[in-house]
Amino acid sequence: MSEPQGVELTGPVGERHDEILTPEALGFLAALQREFGGRRDELLRKRAERQEELTRGGTLDFLPDTATVRHDDSWRVAKPAPGLEDRRVEITGPTDRKMTINALNSGAKVWLADFEDANTPLWENMVGGQLNLRDALDRTIDFETGGKSYRLKPDEELATIVVRPRGWHLDEKHVLVDGARMSGSLFDFGLYFFHCARRQLDKGKGPYFYLPKMESHLEARLWNDVFNLAQDLLEIPRGTIRATVLIETIPAAFEMEEILYELRDHSAGLNAGRWDYLFSVIKKFRARGRRFLLPERNAITMTAPFMRAYTELLVRTCHKRGAHAVGGMAAFIPSRRDEAVNKAAFEKVRADKTRESNDGFDGSWVAHPDLVPVCREIFDGVLGEKPNQLDRLREEVSVSASDLLSVDKTPGEITEAGLRNNISVGLQYIATWLGGNGAVAIFNLMEDAATAEISRSQIWQWLHNDVSLADGPKITRELVERIIEEELGKIRESYGDAFDEQLFADAASLFTEVALADDYADFLTLPAYERMP
Repeated sequence: MSEPQGVELTGPVGERHDEILTPEALGFLAALQREFGGRRDELLRKRAERQEELTRGGTLDFLPDTATVRHDDSWRVAKPAPGLEDRRVEITGPTDRKMTINALNSGAKVWLADFEDANTPLWENMVGGQLNLRDALDRTIDFETGGKSYRLKPDEELATIVVRPRGWHLDEKHVLVDGARMSGSLFDFGLYFFHCARRQLDKGKGPYFYLPKMESHLEARLWNDVFNLAQDLLEIPRGTIRATVLIETIPAAFEMEEILYELRDHSAGLNAGRWDYLFSVIKKFRARGRRFLLPERNAITMTAPFMRAYTELLVRTCHKRGAHAVGGMAAFIPSRRDEAVNKAAFEKVRADKTRESNDGFDGSWVAHPDLVPVCREIFDGVLGEKPNQLDRLREEVSVSASDLLSVDKTPGEITEAGLRNNISVGLQYIATWLGGNGAVAIFNLMEDAATAEISRSQIWQWLHNDVSLADGPKITRELVERIIEEELGKIRESYGDAFDEQLFADAASLFTEVALADDYADFLTLPAYERMP
C-alpha cells in the first residue's frame, strides 16, 4: 500500500486491507487529523483540568455562560433523517462478520455498529470491521460456521446502520500522521464516511453516527466542525450526516441542550448510556467521600433518584428541541439451558422498557436478537403506528443540579458477593478483551468496557474511602488481592480446557493495576491498549 506524504501505517497488512486503506482514504484521514488533532488534544486537557477542580472540592452545575441557549425556545434540531424516523428498538454489537449479518437481520430498526465499548481495538478488528460494513452495503457479505450459513435479508428488512467510533480520548496507534498517533475517533469516523457515505445515500439513507464519552458542548462543537469539513471534502451537502450523542458522562448531563445546539443541523438526538454514566459518576467524584459512594453495581437501578433525574431530563430536553430520546441497554443474554433464569430476566427487561416507554423515550437498546421482539412489543404498545413520541414534551419535568448529584440517596449495600462479582466480571472481561473480543457474555449479561470500568472503579473508590463490607471486613488491598486469586481459581475451574493461563495472568495484572493503584487510570482501555499488538 502506498501512503500519502506524512502518513505511516504501523499495523500488519491483512487480507483486503488495501481495499479500505487506500491512498485516497488515508489522505482524507490525514486532512481530518491535521485540522482537528490539536483541538482534540486541548479539549482532553480541559477534561483533566475539570477533574482536578472536582477532586479539590468543586461541583457541577448548569453553565451560566450558555444560559441564553437553554432559555431560547425557538431553535430545534434537524428533522429525522431517512431510516431514523422510527427508533423503537435498536440493537448494539461489534462489527465482526457474523454480528453484522445477525444485527442487520434482527428486526431492530437500528443497528449500532460498534467500534467502541463492545469492540476490542485490535488492528484487524478496526480495519476488518470497516470492510464488513462496506460489504454489507454492497450485499457481498456472508458467513458460514458449524454448518450454518448467514445471509442478508432484503434491504427493506434490514436495520439502519449507525456507527459508533471510539471516544475522543483514544488513539489509533497503527496510523501516524506527521509522526504522531492519530485520533481513534477520526480514524473510525473517517474511514466509514469516506467509503460508505455515498453507498448509504444511494440506498436512500445516509451516514449516521453515535458519538460516545463526550464531556462538554465544546467536544460536540468539534464533532460538528469535523462533519462540515468531511462533507465539504467529499462534496456531500452539509447536514447529510446525523449523529446521536450518548449522554454517558455526568458533566454532559449538565450540557444536554448545549450539545444538541452545537450539533443541531446534524443531530439525531440523545441516548441514555446508563452504564458509562454510572462509571462517570464514580470516576468524577471518586475522592469525595461517602456523599458520592454508590452501593454495589447490581444494586443500582434506574429508579435511583439521581438516575431518574438524568433520564427524565434527557427526555424533556430532547423533545423540547425535536430530537429523539433513546433509552438504555437491556444487557440480558438468554440462556439455552435455564428457563427459570430467562423468565426472571425477561420480566426485568419488560419492566425496564415499560418504564422507558411510559417516560416518553422514543425507543431503546438491546444486546441480543432474542430481546428485539420484547422491546418492540413494549414500544408498539405505546407508539402504535406513530414513529416516535416527540409530541410528548414532558413540560412537567423540572430537574435541578442537586437532583442530578443526589448520589447519596441511592439505596443498597456493599457486600462480599458484590465485591466478588466485580472482580470476576473484571477479570473475565479484560482477559477476553485482550484476546480480541470486546462484547462478552458473563453470568447471562452482555458485558462491555463500561461495565468492566464500573467494576474496577467501584473497588478503587471503596478502597480509598475506607469502606467496610456490609457482611464482613474493611475493604483492603490484601482482601482484594486474596479474592482475585480465589476468583481466578473459580474461573479456571469453570473454563476447563478453555482457560488461557497467559491471558488471565495479564488480565489479573492489569485489573490489579487499575483497581488498586494509588493513581487512578482514567480508562482501563488506555493501559490495556498498550498491552496489545
